[in-house]
Amino acid sequence: MNTAGHTDDSGLDLIPFRGVRYVPERVGSLAAVTSPPYDVVVRPDGLLHLESADPHNIVRLILPQATTPAARNRQAADTLHTWLAEGILAPDTEPSLYVYEQRDDDILQRGIIGALRLSDTEDGIVLPHEGVMTHVVEDRAALMRTTSANLEPLLLTYRSDGEDDPKGATAVIERTAQREPLLSTTTEDGFHHRLWSVTDPAEIAEIQSDLSCHQALIADGHHRWATNLRLRAEHPSPSAWDYGLVLLVDTARYPLRVRAIHRYLHRLPVAAALQALGDSFRIRTVDGPLDNAIAALAEAAAASNAFVLAGDGAFHLIDRPSPDLLAHTIPGEFPEAWRTLDATVLHATLLDHMWRIPDTPDQIAYIHDTAATVEKAERDGGTAVLMHPVREEVVRELARQGVTMPRKSTSFGPKPATGLVLRDLSF
Repeated sequence: MNTAGHTDDSGLDLIPFRGVRYVPERVGSLAAVTSPPYDVVVRPDGLLHLESADPHNIVRLILPQATTPAARNRQAADTLHTWLAEGILAPDTEPSLYVYEQRDDDILQRGIIGALRLSDTEDGIVLPHEGVMTHVVEDRAALMRTTSANLEPLLLTYRSDGEDDPKGATAVIERTAQREPLLSTTTEDGFHHRLWSVTDPAEIAEIQSDLSCHQALIADGHHRWATNLRLRAEHPSPSAWDYGLVLLVDTARYPLRVRAIHRYLHRLPVAAALQALGDSFRIRTVDGPLDNAIAALAEAAAASNAFVLAGDGAFHLIDRPSPDLLAHTIPGEFPEAWRTLDATVLHATLLDHMWRIPDTPDQIAYIHDTAATVEKAERDGGTAVLMHPVREEVVRELARQGVTMPRKSTSFGPKPATGLVLRDLSF
């Protein structure tokens, strides 16, 4: 592994690595072997769909299926080694940084995939904005420890000055995107993906010099970041474990979509949820379809905390919470930007205080897809709580202050497809 990076420890330190990629001739198609990130795969239906798409789909590595956690992790490691031995996967011949492009009808996103030196939160180089759950970190750490591989990149964002005349990393990205890509594929969600390698030492140095002046925000992958930090602490430095696989996107040039992550409350019917509110919120029924309810939510959220409850065949917009209730239920020691977040009000005021629902998997499901959240509530009899997304600037400013948001407060995207390039720590 190439561990040569710059010595400035005040900013991002990204180094090339020998990417492990599918050999196109050995699989049905590149699209058929990719997957969304592990925590976005809807189980069990989405998992079965991916497994049946191609016998070598990456989901067999990131979400292996066996009777015990240890057996699952061992199965993933054995599968990875078998695919490498059989030439299904192969390492690139030389260390590279990778320019990665995602495009659909509405958005173009380009960034750089590389191995990023891990830094602790207090260093202020990589900024988390959400807390993590210990059991998820333990699960991911066990998988990564057993496979000795970074199977999917985190999504990090940074902000350049946004000049029209690109410089540094952005200039290299734009030049590289004019070349013939290593791979090109279109996944079933309609996204076109292209990947290029950057191996020229001068271009790598240009990227590294630019990034060394920046900090980054974790847009997606808090649990994987925490996992990387845990595994780094387990291994003597220097080692390959000092680095983690990331995709870095300059959101001054390529703004990400920021979407909400909705909640499904398994054991709370809509009628009971509404009754518990009393007169603490304004409650209105909004005509469908779903798009109309989401538009009404966006309008209401511009003026106050607002949510849509669904699951009983109607859409109920709740907003304008009682100021006295908020003062009583929300901790006052946090910045106002945190106290007024919809996610803060949902968790502190509604879930903890009014509905008394613990944040456990048997009580609350976190679902990215709006329609799927409503459909589940309609089918299973619980309550869908639909959220309005938070602006990236709010997330970044809170992260700079060292304030973490309630978990699953945001969904940044598009997320990188899993399976286009892996990092095996043995290379």
